[in-house]
Amino acid sequence: MRRNGTKALEIEMRVLREADYIIFNNSTIRQCGKNFMVSKSTVHKDMAERLPKINKTLFDMVQEVLKKNLSERHIRGGKATKEKYEGKVKKCCIRRPF
Repeated sequence: MRRNGTKALEIEMRVLREADYIIFNNSTIRQCGKNFMVSKSTVHKDMAERLPKINKTLFDMVQEVLKKNLSERHIRGGKATKEKYEGKVKKCCIRRPF
């Protein structure tokens, strides 16, 4: 993926940092996007298209983490809903009577 220019090098370094973050923190695409202040679409493109061209071994490791996250997604969603209805989630708005 090596292209001339500093922008290409910046993108390549970002892709490698994102991959390391996902692997070492077992994070999701969304968590990675928040951490690096980029959209989840950008992280997804980085992991799916750019990373295999840069480092195939790292790509395989990231895919294992993302596959595990995908299989656990329904469990995390259920926990979030449970916490919401148990009142553990902080409410963003306070309703006031009129």
